[in-house]
Amino acid sequence: MKKIALFGGTFDPVHIGHLLMARTALETMKFDKVIFIPSCVPPHKSGEMLFSVEDRFEMVKLAIMGNPQFEASDFEVKNGGRSYSLETVRYFRGLFPSEDKLYFVVGGDAAKGIENWKGVDEIKTLCSFVTANRPGYSRGDAKKKYPAVTMHGVDISSTEIRKRILAGKSVQYLVPDNVLDYIRKNHLYKIRG
Repeated sequence: MKKIALFGGTFDPVHIGHLLMARTALETMKFDKVIFIPSCVPPHKSGEMLFSVEDRFEMVKLAIMGNPQFEASDFEVKNGGRSYSLETVRYFRGLFPSEDKLYFVVGGDAAKGIENWKGVDEIKTLCSFVTANRPGYSRGDAKKKYPAVTMHGVDISSTEIRKRILAGKSVQYLVPDNVLDYIRKNHLYKIRG
């Protein structure tokens, strides 16, 4: 029996906080694998994203390169349109043997809203939720209902990174070096450092 963690998000862009959350969950919960799943169009976010879904997927692949326990999935990228966790969990449940255990890792910012997710009751029959703390975000009742992973010391968000990029400020050390190189080489945004 394997323990597989699904880790969805916009990853706009992927940053060291995402990687630390995935690593902490992997070690704490003894997962065999964490699958990063960039969303195409997240239903809970409004406004335009900074990076295209294709660029976000490429950056995730670069960020996890060299870690055999991390994998990137293009399921939601190829699926297109709004990305609902229900369809994603159904898809992955069908990929793995029934004896394998599926988990869905959710950051503290999203954990409070789990009970409002589309098809949450069905999702709970297909996988188990694991919540991870994020500085400045309360997990609310989710901390009591689901296993909690405590991540230390990183107060970083994709929102803050996007603001820095748009302001022409450095994001070095906030994103992996190869992600920063990708942004530069593809002239996605003029950034320093």
